[in-house]
Amino acid sequence: MRYLALTFLLLAGASLSGNALAENRYTLSGTITDAETGEPVSFAYVHIEELNRTVVADTDGYYELKNVPAGNFTLTIHRIGYRTQTKEIAVKEADETIDIVLSSTVLGSQSIEVIGQNDRNVEGSNLEHASKKVFGTELRQNLGNTLSQTLANLPGFDERKMGGAPGRPVIRGLGGERVLILQDGMRSGDVSSQSSDHAVTIDPISAQEVEIARGPQALAYGANAIGGVINVVRNQIASSSPSRTTGNVTLNGETVNQGVSGALDLTTPLNDVVFSLSLNGRTAQDISTPIGQTENTYYRSTNNALGVSWIRDWGYVGGAFSSYFNNYGIPPDPQGHPEGVDIEMEKFQYDLKSEVILNHDLINVLEGSFSLKNYTHKEIESSGALGTQFGLVTTNAELKARHGELGFIDKGAFGIWGEMEDYAIIGASTPDANSYKLAAFLIEEADFNKLHLEGGLRFDWVMNKPVEDEPNSVIGFIRERSFPALSSSFAAIYSLSSQVSFGTSLLHSFRAPSLEELYSEGPHLASYSYEIGNPELDPERGLAKELFLRYQQTKANAEFTVFHNNFSNYLYARDTGEPNDRRPDLNNYQFVGEEAVLYGAELSGEFILRSNFVLNASMSYTLAERNVSESEQQTTGYNDDTRPLPMIPPLKSKFSFKYSKDGFELGSRVRLAAKQDRTGEFETSTEGYTLLDVFAQYRLDGGKLLHTFSLNANNLLNQEYYDHLSRIKDLRPEPGLNISLLYRVYF
Repeated sequence: MRYLALTFLLLAGASLSGNALAENRYTLSGTITDAETGEPVSFAYVHIEELNRTVVADTDGYYELKNVPAGNFTLTIHRIGYRTQTKEIAVKEADETIDIVLSSTVLGSQSIEVIGQNDRNVEGSNLEHASKKVFGTELRQNLGNTLSQTLANLPGFDERKMGGAPGRPVIRGLGGERVLILQDGMRSGDVSSQSSDHAVTIDPISAQEVEIARGPQALAYGANAIGGVINVVRNQIASSSPSRTTGNVTLNGETVNQGVSGALDLTTPLNDVVFSLSLNGRTAQDISTPIGQTENTYYRSTNNALGVSWIRDWGYVGGAFSSYFNNYGIPPDPQGHPEGVDIEMEKFQYDLKSEVILNHDLINVLEGSFSLKNYTHKEIESSGALGTQFGLVTTNAELKARHGELGFIDKGAFGIWGEMEDYAIIGASTPDANSYKLAAFLIEEADFNKLHLEGGLRFDWVMNKPVEDEPNSVIGFIRERSFPALSSSFAAIYSLSSQVSFGTSLLHSFRAPSLEELYSEGPHLASYSYEIGNPELDPERGLAKELFLRYQQTKANAEFTVFHNNFSNYLYARDTGEPNDRRPDLNNYQFVGEEAVLYGAELSGEFILRSNFVLNASMSYTLAERNVSESEQQTTGYNDDTRPLPMIPPLKSKFSFKYSKDGFELGSRVRLAAKQDRTGEFETSTEGYTLLDVFAQYRLDGGKLLHTFSLNANNLLNQEYYDHLSRIKDLRPEPGLNISLLYRVYF
């Protein structure tokens, strides 16, 4: 395919044209110190946003970033215990020395932007105005067994789950295909978006940070991410060369399932070559609840990677190989599979990346990537027989160009992207099928004094093609479908003062029906359903609108957001309440498209009450409903024009209080959820609950090592409660008291 050829030409051209591109490359270096003591700050994470250059400061607080072209860039520095700092820098025709002074803070999410000689508290850099990053103390305190557990305490975030291993993030009531999950900017290559029993093939234990993007920035990765884009940053392919070997070791244990996990992450330079190694593993038994164990919720997983990069003056070229294995259980269900189902999952992934820095007035940086993923998911019945097997081979390629100042535009990016999926299912009547996707995108940014603007356009063409066109007595005629569409987004943020900003974002999204939504027909025992596709489905189109108000200063930060997402054709699997003729133990789940709306509000804040005491509070609420046609009203006897959508989280709030001093934290958290009785068809309601947690963290700077300890006791009172987004909420409660200890050492 042409886009693959372009990517390979980029990678090959980079290695052949080093001398021609090596001109005007400079080194950015400096020392990072503590604002109060003047002592060096070790292990600080330094990142040039536009070039994706990262480095970790050494034990003397010294950092060095090579291969930096002339231009204007955003430098971000974060370190546990300090305010994140973003700084607009200019690299001219010489090496630059920029020393950084970090201020300590007891607030977990405080950041500061340095503009000239003045400091201004903001929510990240211009590039990330509509985004959030999770790292450091916040990441370690909330680190869970799955990515969704790790993010579940953020305002507006929830977790769709089904036992111990399968869990996927839900943002503002939106999940599945509407939340795009990436690792190092590449798609995960699994089918976790399609069913609650499918685990995400990314382990958060090795994450350096987690990025959440909405609005125009999300269009660089997909037109369907109306809920948001979640990018787990592991830097498996190094983009810059460290001055020494760096890494960390992590050990974690918890009591609720006798779980143990560990990880090693290592980056080491050898002349112009950088090697990266990531090893991790997890094991756990069945989950304990206040009324006993939930059977068949064990898991055993490992996610490992080896990367190598060739770093030159003109940029870099590198590759990585990674593997993911996960064996886990799905709890039994009398209406699905009374003995439970065992899952055997594996994924092999091959990635290539390259970056070329150009001496061109229009294009500063040219990036290329290629990824091949081979994913297999087997569902084993209690008898040992194979129930259903999913096989997916995904090929992705992308070519992206970044540019600097162009007229009134300050910076931007444009590119092309392609994907091919080869999908096959054994054990169901779903036909083998292929999906072909091509896209082009453009994202631009501009600043006008206190006003920051972002805009994005993306054109997608999707073709879903079964191996053979054929009639199906249940779902109709199975045939090739093509879907072209244009998506757009706009965001604006205005600084009312040095502490207050106001903004808005709009996103007109597009999502083609997936292969499962078009062609599924057969039992899916692990999700307790008989799935029926619809080859006549139209694409899903949504319009997301958001208004937010942010306040941040030295001793407090707060944010209030209201959002409204309406869909002209919201695609989901509706429980019909009717048992299937061939499998009476399973209900028919029919994929349909409906007019729907999801809207709500989020509020979060963090305040220093006294010098070392911090109060943190958040609230999120989502309402979701679909239109009910006159014919459906007559058929079902339902009299209202609208009906709630299923699997929508209730009103939730969290309050935490902590004491923090000299690297030590001790605190408690209260989690509250209201009753959820706005339910979809044949969906049961859940009662509200109040949970108490306690936590402690300690940071020890030990010369050449940085030690961190995190102790958490969740559901301290061992309360019985039920989560509305759990697919087993009608069978078993959520986990009981869980004490976990996390130790991580940086070197």
